[in-house]
Amino acid sequence: MPLNLPDRLPAIELLKQENIFVIDTSRANQQDIRPLKIVVLNLMPLKITTETDLIRLLSNTPLQLEISFMKVKSHTSKNTPVEHMKAFYRDFDLMRNEKYDGMIITGAPVEHMDFEEVAYWDEISEIFSWARTHVTSTLYICWAAQAGLYYHYGIPKYKLDKKMFGIFKHRVNKPLLPIFRGFDDEFFVPHSRHTEIRRDDILKVRELDLISESDEAGVYMVMARGGREIFVTGHSEYSPFTLDTEYKRDLGKGLPIEKPVNYYRDNDPDKAPMVRWCAHANLFFQNWLNYYVYQETPFDINEIK
Repeated sequence: MPLNLPDRLPAIELLKQENIFVIDTSRANQQDIRPLKIVVLNLMPLKITTETDLIRLLSNTPLQLEISFMKVKSHTSKNTPVEHMKAFYRDFDLMRNEKYDGMIITGAPVEHMDFEEVAYWDEISEIFSWARTHVTSTLYICWAAQAGLYYHYGIPKYKLDKKMFGIFKHRVNKPLLPIFRGFDDEFFVPHSRHTEIRRDDILKVRELDLISESDEAGVYMVMARGGREIFVTGHSEYSPFTLDTEYKRDLGKGLPIEKPVNYYRDNDPDKAPMVRWCAHANLFFQNWLNYYVYQETPFDINEIK
């Protein structure tokens, strides 16, 4: 089934060039199907890039999805046209009475700050709380994973000596969980962050289950409430050239940045990346949608609680 996306969303044309089948709202309204309602709280500065990356992965499912985009009222994006935000995003205040089968909360470029110092912390805390009663399963990514674990369970974050930057090998701790169905024993995930959460802190909290980690990158995936909350510290949604763009951007600004590890062919930035995380990324999002959203959400969405 295709994705039902807002009319004229730029990602539609970009993904059609990749032969990914998406339809806009006008056409979807002609189909007599109860789609899964997925809301994305996009906190990344380059909204259109993040939208496209996520939609690319969400599209690889036989389920029909209706995608909505949420924003925080207390922050104005400086890197995305105002017209785009007005056309495709709604403030949380306008969506708080709605319910959703699934929710994705992205990372944000605020990890150097303490959580309470973030300008929109009060609003995003309210969204975290709201999601528990208005969403069947919420997927927290990167900074959102750290913030969600801190808000819900008091898990602290720690500054790293240098940026965790590159493609890292991970292992599955609980192979029988549906989220890992079809996974290999080891898989790769991109990371790009200056802070971390630590396994010892996770293991102290009875409600949390550390289900995947990496010898190099540390904690990767934590699950709570039977999969109603999934916290992921990496960026499986990244496109092949995202780390390359970040690396060359920071070099151009004269910032201290090392080459992303395990990324370029022959470790040469003049060569193309070696892509080895896309199969995992597609399987991960399919499993989340199937086993933790579709098979858990009620047919009457208003019964979510």
